[in-house]
Amino acid sequence: MYDITMKIGKSTIQHGKQNDRIYLMDLNREDMPDILKTLDDMADRHSYSKIFTKIPRSFYQSFSKEGYQKEALVPAYYRGEEDCIFMSKYKDQERSIEASKELNNKVIETAKSKKPNELYQRLPQGFSFRLAKEEDASKIADIYSKVFSSYPFPILEYKYIQETIRDNVIYFMILKDNEIVALSACEMDFKNQSAEMTDFAILPNYRGHNFSTFLLAKMEEKMKENKIKTAYTIARAVSFGMNSSFAKSGYEFTGRLIKNTQIAGNIEDMNVWYKSL
Repeated sequence: MYDITMKIGKSTIQHGKQNDRIYLMDLNREDMPDILKTLDDMADRHSYSKIFTKIPRSFYQSFSKEGYQKEALVPAYYRGEEDCIFMSKYKDQERSIEASKELNNKVIETAKSKKPNELYQRLPQGFSFRLAKEEDASKIADIYSKVFSSYPFPILEYKYIQETIRDNVIYFMILKDNEIVALSACEMDFKNQSAEMTDFAILPNYRGHNFSTFLLAKMEEKMKENKIKTAYTIARAVSFGMNSSFAKSGYEFTGRLIKNTQIAGNIEDMNVWYKSL
């Protein structure tokens, strides 16, 4: 069962036991400061161990006074003018301890040693690239199902893929013999002119070709066409491949979200990377 996305006032949250948290995804200024107590009460009522928030920098002090701590940020997220800060409040202090600190640090150290290289932006012979259409939804969901046993959003369901294509998501595909072998998505926040570079999946037999870096280049091109100013990602902290792909593509590491997201059965630490487009 996926976590529920709903409104509190004019703000959008996601909550549920799959991630064992509340995620304040979009804070409406009109809901301050009352939403702070609402989130606290809701976390206590459901016994959630974490409240995770994405907020404009101008509300940093208000959240800090209520026990929230900054974990990462996306500079100039809001229309290229104001930073977005990820802040978390832990109801269970065990949740505030990194799941794999030593490995996390090694991944970041490795990623930061990578140098940008335009050669990674070419496909090997026999592979092709195109944007997804609505009729690809079933095949996209099938690829995600093969790569992830579980995921924090319903990308394993084709109806969800269809809905997001109609709304604010563009899916990018690499194919061989007309079959999808690698995927990614841009989730666009048109109001704030920002986009999350997300949902990367490469079938096991096709890894090692730097497909993620190729996809990122294509994603950035498309986001610039759509007047997006800022790109960011929330990547699994233990993934050498994904973190290195963002580093090679010129993204900057801006912090770690502790035990934040349930993927493939485990609640994992996540790294935030960003790039001004």
